[in-house]
Amino acid sequence: MTELFGRIKPQRALERAVLVHVDFYQQADREGLEEFRELVDSAGAEVCALITTRRDRPDAKYFVGRGKAAEIQEAVAAHQADVVIVNHALSPAQERNLEQLVQCRVLDRVGLILDIFAQRARSHEGKLQVELAQLRHMSTRLVRGWSHLERQKGGIGLRGPGETQLETDRRLLRERIKQLEKRIEKARKQRELGRRSRKKTDLPTITIVGYTNAGKSTLFNALTSAQVYAEDRLFATLDATLRRVHLPGAGPVIFADTVGFIRHIPHDLVAAFRSTLEETREADLLIHLVDAADPLREEKMADVEEVIREVGAEAVPQLMVMNKIDRLDPPVAPHIDWDASGRAKRVWLSAREGIGLDLLQQAVASHFKGRYHQVKVRLPMTAGKLRASLYSLGQVLDETFDEQGRPILTIRLTEAQYQRLHALNDMEILT
Repeated sequence: MTELFGRIKPQRALERAVLVHVDFYQQADREGLEEFRELVDSAGAEVCALITTRRDRPDAKYFVGRGKAAEIQEAVAAHQADVVIVNHALSPAQERNLEQLVQCRVLDRVGLILDIFAQRARSHEGKLQVELAQLRHMSTRLVRGWSHLERQKGGIGLRGPGETQLETDRRLLRERIKQLEKRIEKARKQRELGRRSRKKTDLPTITIVGYTNAGKSTLFNALTSAQVYAEDRLFATLDATLRRVHLPGAGPVIFADTVGFIRHIPHDLVAAFRSTLEETREADLLIHLVDAADPLREEKMADVEEVIREVGAEAVPQLMVMNKIDRLDPPVAPHIDWDASGRAKRVWLSAREGIGLDLLQQAVASHFKGRYHQVKVRLPMTAGKLRASLYSLGQVLDETFDEQGRPILTIRLTEAQYQRLHALNDMEILT
């Protein structure tokens, strides 16, 4: 019986967490409490207490006041908590002071997001990027909780001037960061090669961006029939995924799913995920996906716009897509809001229910109106290779044959493809 039960792996117990949230008077310093709960849930912690307070500015020593710091200490002792999670960015000194007071780990908002990213990264490049961001964050916090760091290394064969343990740790950290930066740069160059090859095909790239948990992966799967992991949690997707699809009215295009944005995104993450976020800057069109049922949607839309500016993609045309209309009260029917020039500026749909997707395709096609030339060409009987290459573009709309059996193709081409077609002598352009 003991052997039987010995084979069963016990489930990993959730870490017990005391949450700390400060409601600042200045709007720019505030963080959302509900979003904080969702982040903690995504990290997989069990909330045993929530301590809130209001302040004009952070306390220099503990971030919160001394009275609240004592209250946190009592909550940790009463609930035997494993970690204190603060819904704000702490300085290394504030984090260290709180740890010394409460005698358990203290994690700030940046560390919490990094932990979620570490759990969710799936691709090789994604794991490298997360580790780099974690090490950069850790490099300013090396001294916390270590009692041996100021001692010289000693013992047989190790006596002498040497370096302190802290200096050794810092040196090893710098070396690992350099290794990761080289490997990420290699991955970035590989991604750039893929991006160049896509540009040679003249296929437009449409990148889906938006606040985390807006439904980007659900929409991506609905448009491309992909199987990208999608869940009703923050940062369910980290790795950029690209799929080529044929879009009615626009022809073949490439859709890209990206990591979700969030308010006050850590700068280490922006730097580490630079190559992934380049998909946003290099896109031909951004689909800015918004959770229409979110009461804070206007604020989150502004946060996404800020990140778009931060990655240098503010000049890329945008199409606003209001998702989750099935959750609105009263409900809203799927529709398109058009601007004066006849281009779609906003689409209302539900990706999960699959309603309004045809309208989105129509709206995307309107953004590429005038980008394509529709021509009819006649090929000689011996132009089988050329005929196959035209079909590989995915733009052949119709094919018939004349009296001599020569193929006549109706094709849609981009401007660059159209110019190259005119340079060919082994076909006859009819229209």
